Amino acid sequence: MKKYIEQNGITYELRGEQYYPLLELPKQKEIGKYGRLHLEYLKKHRKGYHTTLLMEGTLNQRLCEIDIKANEMLETIIPRLADERGIDEGLKARDMLRWVSEMNNIKASAEEIVLREVVYV
Repeated sequence: MKKYIEQNGITYELRGEQYYPLLELPKQKEIGKYGRLHLEYLKKHRKGYHTTLLMEGTLNQRLCEIDIKANEMLETIIPRLADERGIDEGLKARDMLRWVSEMNNIKASAEEIVLREVVYV
C-alpha cells in the first residue's frame, strides 16, 4: 500500500491500516485589543452575525479589520484632541504631571469614541 494518496485535492497518509487526511488550518493574523473586544460584543449581542462569520470563515479577517480601523482612528483622534485642548511639548517641558494627566484624559476620550463608533457596532 502507498504511504500517501491524494483524492479530491486532499492528501491522505497511511497510519496502520487506515488513511487519515492531512488537513491544516489556514494561517490567521494576530487579533489586537479592539478585535477581541468586538469578538466579545458579537458573542454577547450579535450571536447570529457571529455564527455567520464563523461559518463563512471570515470572522478572523473581520476582527483584524476592526482592530486596524480602530487603531487608525485612535492615531488621528488623539493628536486632534491634544491640539484642541492646547496640550503640546511646551506643556510637557513646563509641567510633566499635568501633561501626563491631560494625555491620559485625551486617550480615554478617544478610546470611548472608537469603542462607540467602531467596536460596538
